[in-house]
Amino acid sequence: MFPSPIIAAPMAGGTTTTELALAAQLAGAFPFAAGGYKSAEALAAHIAPLRAAGGDFGVNLFVPRTGPLPSGDAAALERYRRELSADAEALGAVVPAVSPPQEDPRSTDYWEEKVELLLNEPVPLLSFTFGLGPAALVARLHKAGTRVVASVTSVPEALAAAETGVDALVVQHSNAGGHSAAFLPPSGAGAPSVLELVAAVRAAVGLPLAGAGGIGTAATARAVLAAGAEAVQLGTALLRTDESGARALHKDALADPQFSETAVTRAFTGKPARALVNGFVRRHSATAPNAYPEVHFATAPLRAAAAAAGDREMLNLWAGTAWQSAQSGPVADVVKGFLAGL
Repeated sequence: MFPSPIIAAPMAGGTTTTELALAAQLAGAFPFAAGGYKSAEALAAHIAPLRAAGGDFGVNLFVPRTGPLPSGDAAALERYRRELSADAEALGAVVPAVSPPQEDPRSTDYWEEKVELLLNEPVPLLSFTFGLGPAALVARLHKAGTRVVASVTSVPEALAAAETGVDALVVQHSNAGGHSAAFLPPSGAGAPSVLELVAAVRAAVGLPLAGAGGIGTAATARAVLAAGAEAVQLGTALLRTDESGARALHKDALADPQFSETAVTRAFTGKPARALVNGFVRRHSATAPNAYPEVHFATAPLRAAAAAAGDREMLNLWAGTAWQSAQSGPVADVVKGFLAGL
């Protein structure tokens, strides 16, 4: 299913550049293009060099929420907008009073347009995050010649994904940096480690698995493979590389001992995501509502202003729990180091 035991994760928001994906592929990894936060036109341009290279690759899409926010979350969102006003004023930014309406393509991350693109111009593999593609869509993608993967964070999610007919699963532990792929309410405390989560999903479904979350060394990667995965997905391990599109502020923060812990927070986007703990995380994690993408739109001007000002205390510094192992330098060196360690 996966042509390499190492997968270069799709990191949306500009981090996974085409250059990163191509360099990872050339070094022996399976590369993903990140479809999140891109229009169909931007996604087509992003993957054109990968198509031209002729190798195997994947594309990742965000599955949008259907329907409006529940009234309680909508009220919490309004309170949160008011809470953000002090930070916005300090940055010289303005918190938008409203989010794009549900029918606006930005609210669905251009889902319909990108699905149409990838049905008309198929890619080798398509993965879904934040939810499941309907079984009928999975069947259409298969007919077009595309392998389909679902991102899951628990055994119940894995079982639900298997019912849609997908070919494989990316099993993401909460140690992962950036957004959680979760789409079902948590049931219990969750798996203590990525090894135990992979083993639990392996026992529940017969699909090929890739393990993800906090994999910072080849030794951890070997253990995840031994637990039942066919491959491991690297995200934070590639953040500081030369080809990564992450901001220099973000790359530098990952190497700065001033940042000593990570936390899962909804403060930046309204969806749980693991980041380095900074002032924004400390101030707003307790009150940030469960409202994605509305919080993402609300904080976007603040994040842009913070980046322009070089203010790391206000930025979303995504990082998995193994962030201290992330190395600078070429992507190829990181990939080849992992492959050698396997």
